[in-house]
Amino acid sequence: MADKTTDGTGALEKALDVLDAVGRAPAGLSQVELAGQLALPRTTLYRLLGSLSARGLLRRDPLRRVYCLGPRCFEYARAAYTMPDLVAAAGAELRALRDMTGETTYLATLDGLEVLSLERCDGAHSQRSSSDPGERKPLHCTSQGKAILAALPPAQRDALVAELPMPACTPRTLTDRRRLLAELKLTATRGWSIDDEEISLGVRCCGAAIVDAAGQVRGAISVAGPAFRLTMERVELLGPEVADAARRIGAQIAPAAAPVREGGAVHPVPGDWAFEGAMPVWSAADGLLYWADTLAPSIHAATAAGDRIVARLDAPVEALVALDGGVAALVGRAWVEVRADGTVRPWPDGPRRRLTAAVRAPDGALWACAADGDHWRVSALTTEGQPSGGWRLPEPATALAWQPDGEQIVMAAAGSGALYTARRGSGLVQRLATVPKGSGTLAGLAVEPQGGVWAALRGGWTVVRFEVDGSVDRVLPVPVPFPTGLAFGGPDGRQLFVTSARNAVRRDALEAAPWSGRLFVTEPSPGAEPG
Repeated sequence: MADKTTDGTGALEKALDVLDAVGRAPAGLSQVELAGQLALPRTTLYRLLGSLSARGLLRRDPLRRVYCLGPRCFEYARAAYTMPDLVAAAGAELRALRDMTGETTYLATLDGLEVLSLERCDGAHSQRSSSDPGERKPLHCTSQGKAILAALPPAQRDALVAELPMPACTPRTLTDRRRLLAELKLTATRGWSIDDEEISLGVRCCGAAIVDAAGQVRGAISVAGPAFRLTMERVELLGPEVADAARRIGAQIAPAAAPVREGGAVHPVPGDWAFEGAMPVWSAADGLLYWADTLAPSIHAATAAGDRIVARLDAPVEALVALDGGVAALVGRAWVEVRADGTVRPWPDGPRRRLTAAVRAPDGALWACAADGDHWRVSALTTEGQPSGGWRLPEPATALAWQPDGEQIVMAAAGSGALYTARRGSGLVQRLATVPKGSGTLAGLAVEPQGGVWAALRGGWTVVRFEVDGSVDRVLPVPVPFPTGLAFGGPDGRQLFVTSARNAVRRDALEAAPWSGRLFVTEPSPGAEPG
């Protein structure tokens, strides 16, 4: 009969038990100690140790005659966290910080409710910090953990903090969640974190989060040393240097691959093309989608079944907002009201000023982005064009969309590729995501009832959906290079309409994209709920 301890799943389980036991013993274990802990026959254990050592999962220290984890374990750990690019990118910066400070530098990544050490560069001093690669540490009392938490989106950070076990590793450890959250806000503001003898008495650390080009937190670096050398005064000077090193590492890392899905099929709506289709808005009162050709000035009205021009105007269209039936268009410096029957008349409620984007909030108020000194302001506007409340931005918003509850607004800035969000009653503007320039330029926005944000990527041949935490959830390919605007509509609000441009398409691209300038509509993918 086959020995179940060495054949099949039995042998695998015993080998994993050996790895677990050795992994829990930093100093290693002898064969006798392993046999005692695992109650394995000597011959079985001998065969398992031989196989694991041959594979590099264990190594035998010939001087102390103990077994320790082998180098293959660390290779697997790095691969499991898809971090080889992180380790490679961080190497030079870790060495530079080590050489500049004389202290030990570390690289770590988030693993559940802990940080996992990936790399270490030993300092020059004989008395120094020494945590081994592969070691796990708590989030709440390490500079790396606090740096990572502070850089995460607020919802994700708060959820992690709520789950954290917060034991007191030293008398200086923070064990109060409110105090930890307050320190994380301070860390996020200044860009670097401190472990002030919180995990080990006599050891002080300074850390900073590594964020890749897509805005994803990939890990953290830190400098650690005895508190008598790393004084608080020295840490205050060192913090910005560590933060700069972390930024340089993040700039080298390819954005983490997002688990994206393709959306449903996109179909052109029967009708004529536009030079620069843009600013689609759905009118529930009319059951129509209104949109503008901004260059050959006209207003279109459409359903999924067909599209028609309802009005031709005498100046470029600069803004389009929904009314309780029909739309209001900013044409040059004057606002006009356009109805489905083609009626065009002045709209006296329109603010008299230049706007970069405009939208009506669910409560009916007109919100827009306009110049505000040397900054820009997104705010409600009076008929006279005066701002009321809102938020200042360092750049103009080129598209705006409200969440269905009317409490949160999403702002797109084409210049930087940034998506911002802000909430009524708060002066804080948060960056939701940043679109790399190679993906296209941020154009129109639409927000679905579930809160997901859709953005058209002009020049990128795609429309993408962002989750509420800023991650890309879905990519919807479109058959034209310049999708420009988005709006949800249709009988149940689940159809996504996409406008597009034709005038900027090169001749060779136009041959591959003959539908450029057309209006498109898509139904949700099977099982998806985009609207």
